Amino acid sequence: MGSQEPHKQGGFRGFLRRLTTSQAELEADELQQDLDRHGATPIVSCGGRRRFCVTGTLRTVTLRPRGGAPALEAELYDGSDVIDLVWLGRRKIAGIEPGRMVLAEGLVSLQDGRKVMFNPKYELRPAGGA
Repeated sequence: MGSQEPHKQGGFRGFLRRLTTSQAELEADELQQDLDRHGATPIVSCGGRRRFCVTGTLRTVTLRPRGGAPALEAELYDGSDVIDLVWLGRRKIAGIEPGRMVLAEGLVSLQDGRKVMFNPKYELRPAGGA
C-alpha cells in the first residue's frame, strides 16, 4: 500500500504529465471533459442516420457550393473525431469561425466516409468551455 495515486494529476506527476504530453493531446483531453458538462456524445460514437448533440472546436470554415447553391462547411473537432457541419444556402454565419466553441445538434449521415450534419441547430459558446 503505497502513497502513489495513479489518477492524481496534481503535484510532481501532474507537472511531468504536462511536460511530456503534446499540446494536441492536452487539448483533446480538455475537449473530452467538455462533453460531459454539456451532455454531448463523442463524435467517434456518432453513427449514421441518428440525431446527436456534439460539442467541440471549429477547426476550419469554408464556403463550398453544393448542387449550384452556396454551402457553409465547418469541421468540428471534439478530441475523439471530427464531423462536418454544413449549412445549405448560407454563405456566412456570424460567429461561425475557426477556433470557436460550438454545441451542435442534428441528424448525422455519412458522405464519402466522413460524418456530416446538415443544417444543425447550434449554439455558440465562449472559449474556455463556459
